[in-house]
Amino acid sequence: MKVVILAGGKGTRLAPYTSVFPKPLMPIGEVPILQLVIERLKKFGLTDITLAVGYLAELMESFFGDGSKFGVKIKYSREKQPLGTAGPLKLIDDLGGGPFLVMNGDILTTLDFGELIDAHKKNKASATIATHQRTVDIDFGVIKSDPRGRLLEYIEKPQHDYRVSMGINIFEPEVLSFFERGDKIDVPDLISLLVKKEKTVNCYMFDGYWLDIGRHSDYEKAMLEFDQMKDKF
Repeated sequence: MKVVILAGGKGTRLAPYTSVFPKPLMPIGEVPILQLVIERLKKFGLTDITLAVGYLAELMESFFGDGSKFGVKIKYSREKQPLGTAGPLKLIDDLGGGPFLVMNGDILTTLDFGELIDAHKKNKASATIATHQRTVDIDFGVIKSDPRGRLLEYIEKPQHDYRVSMGINIFEPEVLSFFERGDKIDVPDLISLLVKKEKTVNCYMFDGYWLDIGRHSDYEKAMLEFDQMKDKF
């Protein structure tokens, strides 16, 4: 299965680090997060990889080259202007031969990609979204009142659990027909369009380890936890 890794964003939430350094090259332990992603994919035989690049692309091309030193084959698709997270897919000419995996380049996870692929094929979906449970802490007392201002409920620092996208998806080639080359479109918009067109979109539930290092707090957490869990990646 072909893999597209989205590695073209500016990573503004990790500024100032990313002002001179692309987010996928941010180190976890002693290696860039994108290298960990590629090595994880390789464990599951996913070695045909295209990096969709834009911001500071030359640094990633210099570091990863053709992928041979990592035991994979890497090609590059460079966008001249920002096309969102789904728009770059239309620039890649060889995605029409079967399902393909699309993921962000800044994810630390123990996801079993083989099980994800099997679930996608079994459900015969147009798209499969890998999902994870995420708890959001509210650091305030939450007030619920009626229209007259009378207190109905006072909840001190509640927690809310959500099932969130992991930034890892599998698509069938047909999804590429839903937008044009050069269109700026994000993956959530493409998913919503598929649902609107009554295409089957499946959710794959994963409750193992997952972190998106796009925020300072999650990046710092990944740095702390990686050494303890290194053998699991």
